[in-house]
Amino acid sequence: MNKFTNANKAFHHLHARILKFGVDFDNTKALFNVGFEIDNPLDNQIANTHYIRRNWKQDYAEAEWQWYLSGDRNVHKLEDLYGKVPEIWRHMADEDGNVNSNYGWQWERGDQLDYVIDMLKHTPNTRRAAISIYDAKEMHTYYKDTPCTYAVQFTILNNKLNMCVTMRSNDLWYGFCNDQYCFSKLQLLVADKLSMEVGIYYHFAHNLHLYNDIIEKKNG
Repeated sequence: MNKFTNANKAFHHLHARILKFGVDFDNTKALFNVGFEIDNPLDNQIANTHYIRRNWKQDYAEAEWQWYLSGDRNVHKLEDLYGKVPEIWRHMADEDGNVNSNYGWQWERGDQLDYVIDMLKHTPNTRRAAISIYDAKEMHTYYKDTPCTYAVQFTILNNKLNMCVTMRSNDLWYGFCNDQYCFSKLQLLVADKLSMEVGIYYHFAHNLHLYNDIIEKKNG
């Protein structure tokens, strides 16, 4: 498994890997069954290089995180926080403005997050501290917006909180950059509740990809 010190190094390494080894798959270049770890998940900034100008915006990623924390899955809440709604969220929203991929709304259902924190407090060696995001019982509602993340699992090891995110699909350019920021914030939130340090962030994606239009735009 690849190991990276921070999210920025992970992003640029994986970007190069997709361009070199990615296969053509549904308007993307894709790698399959990719797993890696980030040793310092709170070092979560994505920076430009001479070759790749992602122009990542931390203020937007923070607004998305605050939207998740609100538990409100309506895109108009994101608009309140950021001043506008990115086109991708408008495209994914239903006629009422609701989305399935607000992960905070997902982990609040059934009080999953509180349950996991309580479990970790009382049973530190548990293997059951997992939050389900993708709900098979609701697959019929996923016609516009299917959550990319299956689950998030926490493990305490050496008095540090490790976290593992498992995804069915992960767009590296937009999805990973903002997802890792929000998930690292979640890892810190839970660690703070447990009065311990943040450990390693593990990330598994069945399909990790770059869309062809992004590749063409950057190479054009």
